[in-house]
Amino acid sequence: MANVVVVGSQWGDEGKGKIVDWLSERADVVVRYQGGHNAGHTLVIDGVSYKLSLLPSGVVRGKLSVIGNGVVVDPHHFVEEVKKLADQGITISPEVLRIAENAPLILSLHRELDGIRENANSGLKIGTTRRGIGPAYEDKVGRRAIRVMDLAEPDTLMSKIERLLTHHNALRRGMGIDELSADALHDELMQVADKILPYIDRVWYQLDQQRRAGARILFEGAQGALLDNDHGTYPFVTSSNTVAGQAAAGSGLGPTAIDYVLGITKAYTTRVGEGPFPTEDHGEIGNFLGTRGHEFGVVTGRKRRCGWFDAVLVRQTVKTSGITGIALTKLDVLDGLDEIKVCVGYELDGERIDYLPASMGAQERVTPIYETLQGWSETTAGARSWAELPAQAVKYVRYIEELIGAPVAMLSTSPERLDTILVHDPFQD
Repeated sequence: MANVVVVGSQWGDEGKGKIVDWLSERADVVVRYQGGHNAGHTLVIDGVSYKLSLLPSGVVRGKLSVIGNGVVVDPHHFVEEVKKLADQGITISPEVLRIAENAPLILSLHRELDGIRENANSGLKIGTTRRGIGPAYEDKVGRRAIRVMDLAEPDTLMSKIERLLTHHNALRRGMGIDELSADALHDELMQVADKILPYIDRVWYQLDQQRRAGARILFEGAQGALLDNDHGTYPFVTSSNTVAGQAAAGSGLGPTAIDYVLGITKAYTTRVGEGPFPTEDHGEIGNFLGTRGHEFGVVTGRKRRCGWFDAVLVRQTVKTSGITGIALTKLDVLDGLDEIKVCVGYELDGERIDYLPASMGAQERVTPIYETLQGWSETTAGARSWAELPAQAVKYVRYIEELIGAPVAMLSTSPERLDTILVHDPFQD
């Protein structure tokens, strides 16, 4: 049995929730390995919608679920999300959920700093979710973060808080805002310590034990590979690595444990927030895709920018994430279009290229080169076999496979989990 990494192959919002839920039913363990509560997943089970942003999707099905060390954890949000699921009849206990003891915490000062930066009249606006993710990761790499395990050591917690505030109060003085007291931050942490401490564990050890016992492990990525801090559209990216390789570093289970990388790929392209988007359509097609695809963020409710499928970008993330196969989602959104365009290359300063440049300036200057395919009038919604798909829809899928250099392992034809055409089960690799 294989261990599977799920990664978004675009800018996130590719429909990972449904695919992860479909896979989590077959998995024994589900692991979140990066990000925080800035990335939402919606699961629809027996007609009931569950919206998750921090907890691994496996908790809804009672599978052992793990928040790895690569995740930044907002302890107050954690308590809220557990309560919200409890109100929907899902019981979360330490038997079902584990949190890495060395995961960094998101504090109120991180959220405040995030908002101040986004509201600034000058400087670069990234379009963050204002949930403190970036500032929390900054403190992690700056070696001053408060980590989950620190809540269990009250005798040394205050000195760690003071070390953190040496940095943050200097920032606040520079921005002309009130400094924070160590006592206030200590009280903030003590309010939730008893509610989160029962879940902490040596996650790296537990995952190694599970692997040795033959468990099928599903690594659940958040956001998308194009938001990766190294390989994405920098600086309009998130503050963590979102490519598949982070599954190893963000969980403590080595890279040899990864057997299959499934890239969740939308049949068109969307993006939330600022940054380059070569195939974005500001007219009729963009509105059509946004309306038909219900393109609003799970976490923020922000309207997503929409455009045609960009094979250049997905081909690049196939390489940077080592994607074995893709799960193509939202094909049904394209139903009824007379023509469908696919970006097959870019033009940059009069030259044709087949990659997205790393330079921010060059990313702004690229223009898409399209090929046009015939659309289809029949519906693909709810199809559960290739035979139920219109011929032109099949042709579109096959052309995407050819352009990106990866096969379609799964094809999703509606938000319902059973409306899925399985070509290859990643767990049977």
